[in-house]
Amino acid sequence: MTIRIAPSILSADFARLAEDVGRVEAGGADQVHVDVMDGHFVPNITIGVPVVSALRRATPLPLDVHLMISDPDRYLEAFASAGASILTVHAEAVKHLHRTLTRIRQLGVRAGVAINPATPVDHLREVAAELDVLLIMSVNPGFGGQTFIPRSLEKVSQARALLQRAGNDAADIEVDGGVDTTNAGPLVAAGATMLVAGASIFGTADATAATRALRQAALAHA
Repeated sequence: MTIRIAPSILSADFARLAEDVGRVEAGGADQVHVDVMDGHFVPNITIGVPVVSALRRATPLPLDVHLMISDPDRYLEAFASAGASILTVHAEAVKHLHRTLTRIRQLGVRAGVAINPATPVDHLREVAAELDVLLIMSVNPGFGGQTFIPRSLEKVSQARALLQRAGNDAADIEVDGGVDTTNAGPLVAAGATMLVAGASIFGTADATAATRALRQAALAHA
């Protein structure tokens, strides 16, 4: 099983963003997770297309762009052009999910769907075969540093079963929110293949070492 570590820049120092990304790159990060928030779909405002474009110039790592915004269809082309490798939209924010996933793939980008803690995994049954990434939010989206919701472990197992029933074993299951060395292993054992971590990496004194430690914790159950 391939496990991907995706440090979230939501917890990075934006005054030294390129340096912080370089630190997790040195620690073996597989991709960079970019949380885009609009202050409408979630109660916070973060970054937009220009920062994604700047990150694309700063690192060779894939950019995992998580659109926590209303009406994400309006911005798919812009983020793809800026250098996104993965575009993940929220099931709760999209009216025509199959159409949106199709458009993301047409742009040459991996297509992901995220679900909030209160949204059941079965909500994605009709598009499970179309997913490249299924993102389980293990906190309520909007802010970094929140506590992991234990029920998320069961949702990861349900997500893996859903993808298997759809014949889509190639899809990644990503988990975002409160991920650290204490739960990385159990998440992988439940079926997760991509772990997003912000505070548990950038909130430490050594982001490089923290990235390595998270992978070690994850691989213990792979």
